[in-house]
Amino acid sequence: MLLHFDLKEFQEKVSTQLRPWQRSFQFWVRAADIYTGYKLFQVRASLEKDVKKQEVMWEKQHEVAADKIYSMCSELGGFFLKVAQIVGKPDLAPAPWVKRLVTLCDQAPATPYNVIRVVLEKELGQNIDELFEYFDKDPLGSASIAQVHRARLRGDKNDVVVKVQHPGVQELMMTDIRNLQAFALYIQKTDVKFDLFSVTKEMEKQISYEFDFVREAEAMARIRHFLCQNNKKSPVRVPCVIRDMVSRRVLVMEYIDGIPILKLGDEMEKRGIHPDGKLAAAAKMNILKNLSHAYGQMILESGFFHADPHPGNILICKGSEVALLDYGQVKDLPDELRLGYARLVLAIADNDPLRASESYRDLGIETFSNCEDEQNEMLRLAQTMFDTKLPPGVTMLQPFAEESSIKKIAVKAFPEELFSVLRTVHILRGLSVGLGINFSCAEQWRPIAEEVLYVAGRLTAKDLKQIHRRGTSRRRFWR
Repeated sequence: MLLHFDLKEFQEKVSTQLRPWQRSFQFWVRAADIYTGYKLFQVRASLEKDVKKQEVMWEKQHEVAADKIYSMCSELGGFFLKVAQIVGKPDLAPAPWVKRLVTLCDQAPATPYNVIRVVLEKELGQNIDELFEYFDKDPLGSASIAQVHRARLRGDKNDVVVKVQHPGVQELMMTDIRNLQAFALYIQKTDVKFDLFSVTKEMEKQISYEFDFVREAEAMARIRHFLCQNNKKSPVRVPCVIRDMVSRRVLVMEYIDGIPILKLGDEMEKRGIHPDGKLAAAAKMNILKNLSHAYGQMILESGFFHADPHPGNILICKGSEVALLDYGQVKDLPDELRLGYARLVLAIADNDPLRASESYRDLGIETFSNCEDEQNEMLRLAQTMFDTKLPPGVTMLQPFAEESSIKKIAVKAFPEELFSVLRTVHILRGLSVGLGINFSCAEQWRPIAEEVLYVAGRLTAKDLKQIHRRGTSRRRFWR
């Protein structure tokens, strides 16, 4: 009896099995190159006593590293596109990094239409021509997990967006995250006194949810209902899910017309609006306030929030209206963490070092410090981690600099579930810096925090009256 041997099928199976190992090797080679490059440069820079020359040296080193990080993220794709979104923020990363990495939003390689069609028809159980009057074969955008196409359902007048998952992407992204976790363990032992491993564990948990579009559709509907129910007009637009057209790997929703927030400046120039003028400033402030207000309500009132407000997920519609897209990453905070964070928001808004330290303990954030003026450093750390406003005279945070609070105060333990709040606030800060506005979400969220603590019995009516009577100089009372 002769056995049929398909060489091509065998090669594909071997290639599939080797792919995670190949990715791991590529990551470690590139990460080691970038890391050792900086470590060696630190020695060279320390020998240069001229501060201005040292700054020029650092700028050149950042440019070299930016090219390497860009190459790694763009060529490996997948999870590393998300890493680029997290790292490439104007308040956190060096300017050369931001300039290179910001262009990676929604630039994942597109899956060919014939493959997308197979996934779509298998998931929805119908021929694509039976479902849609037209279906644009060229995607509107392609991100790390899925790509989106514009289409129109048969018998309908409005366009829809069809989100389809890239085949085989889940296994590769989980490999990437495990490699990052190992790298985080090394970094936190050698350079950054912060519990980075817990952060990456929470990332693993959150990203694993993104592969289930049924869960995403439910989250989108829940947040849309909450924001509409709690406001005369929702501060942000949330797409409406098309019922009966959702599966684990396919999601159909309404099409929202708008421009990506990164192209806002170009659009203003097209319309003859000076990007630095009063009209532009008012529009930017309106955008930021509405987006931030939506997040204050979601995080503090509901505890269930959209946890990925990077620029690729934000559209600006007519009248400076904001649309918030992609609900793959959402977080449901336990009530104790939600209320604990509300207390921390009040401490930050009031510049209260004692309350900030107490709130850290309540939240389960364990720190260690031998520095002088520990309480004020704790407040600075709280502001750095959980507020969007930059300190006076600062245009970019340098978390790895020797004078930074993260260097002075070691964060030994950080609740995994709080990472989504931390990441969301940092992305909002990046947006505010990108828009040229130094904006405090803690100050904006103060009334929301007071209200949720009052409803939960942590503030009394008497406390609230005293707070409101004292105005901006008010102290906080919570139980």
